[in-house]
Amino acid sequence: MARFDMNSSETADMGGKAHAEVFCDMGLKYATGRGCPVDLVAAHTWLNIAAIRGCDRAAELRADLSKSMTKMQLAEALRAAREWMTTH
Repeated sequence: MARFDMNSSETADMGGKAHAEVFCDMGLKYATGRGCPVDLVAAHTWLNIAAIRGCDRAAELRADLSKSMTKMQLAEALRAAREWMTTH
């Protein structure tokens, strides 16, 4: 199961392209294991949210990341992003 840093996500403003960069950085954090264990599902989730918020870089990173994920991981990440978007 994906682990999310909810403190970071709650402090990020919900609008604007500049704030999408915060979500992109969170995705990179989980993708690289910067200060946390590598979690591809969490990384894809945050990159997906960033891409939806307008970050083109996140969309490219998400596409690259998805190539190394299983179908089950992708489905889990998409569900998590959809759930997060509906609650925030």
